[in-house]
Amino acid sequence: MAGPPVGEARVVPDVPAAFAELVRAEAPTSIALSGGGTAEACYRALARTDGVPWAAITVLFGDERWVPVDDPDSNEGMARQALLDHVSPAAVHSMSEAADDIDAAADAYGELLASLAPIQLVHLGLGEDGHTASLFPGNASLDEEVALVVATGDDAHPHPRLSLTYPAIAGSHLAVFTVSGAEKAQAWARVCQGDDLPATRITAGRVIWLLDPEAAATPDLN
Repeated sequence: MAGPPVGEARVVPDVPAAFAELVRAEAPTSIALSGGGTAEACYRALARTDGVPWAAITVLFGDERWVPVDDPDSNEGMARQALLDHVSPAAVHSMSEAADDIDAAADAYGELLASLAPIQLVHLGLGEDGHTASLFPGNASLDEEVALVVATGDDAHPHPRLSLTYPAIAGSHLAVFTVSGAEKAQAWARVCQGDDLPATRITAGRVIWLLDPEAAATPDLN
């Protein structure tokens, strides 16, 4: 199968290990973390990786559910347990604690991002419906052209969300998708054939897709 319309595809035997090695090699000074099971595995692998210059890395989040950090559904809570509690980054900027209500938090986090240098590495996943971050199919957030962070969500996914927008991700140096499992193969195939999915629209300085063989398989889309 051909690669995605934008970016480089790498089929690897172990996506979390490949992600951890990529972060070590890139040595970003800022990284935006994601959520989900593959992300958690990636962060556990990264926590075990030597040579990552955590003292120079500012940690941000690419999206978050509007729940407290100690809620089981919190992306930040997961990232802290899997990774951040085991390393010592220069700073960690919470999305869910950016303000007391979700719209104010979106504005505050957007202002924070605007005050910082462009994010060096944004970690993304791929949903079975083609979403990435919390940019969902058919959502108005897909058309945002100015704001760096929006409050969003839909009926198909639990909790209101905060998410980086396309402009925020486009300004980053590197966007890295990690995609694991046969259940993601159809979405990946649709990305490769250029279907109009949220993930297909992602641009950045560089875009790299790390996929395991099951996710990279070619399903019958007919």
